[in-house]
Amino acid sequence: RAMEHDRAIEVYDIIRTIRDPEKPNTLEELEVVTEGGVEVQEIGEDEYLVTIRFTPTVPHCSLATLIGLCLRIKLQRCLPFRHKLEIYISEGTHSTEEDINKQINDKERVAAAMENPTLREIVEQCVTEPE
Repeated sequence: RAMEHDRAIEVYDIIRTIRDPEKPNTLEELEVVTEGGVEVQEIGEDEYLVTIRFTPTVPHCSLATLIGLCLRIKLQRCLPFRHKLEIYISEGTHSTEEDINKQINDKERVAAAMENPTLREIVEQCVTEPE
């Protein structure tokens, strides 16, 4: 349990500094991500299931998919342990949460999105740590 809690804090520390695609704020400042929205469970020897629940600032946020993509890319790059990643919109906080959840947890769609140069540039701007 303590190990899972430490891992959850580690995950939160990675994602809290991701910047919002439209605003100059971080996802933590906007309360899009919170410590309570990060769950880590051990699923095998040195392998963890990381579940992130995030809350868009408005129920019709057009950037919710992009935010989910930023969370996934940053964690794929930065998590120092083996993991399976599941990212969801907090239940009842977005008008198309089911569609978005499917999209951000579909490896092929994520890969296709990251092949789009415009989208990739936006993701890079959001996930790159400020100097």
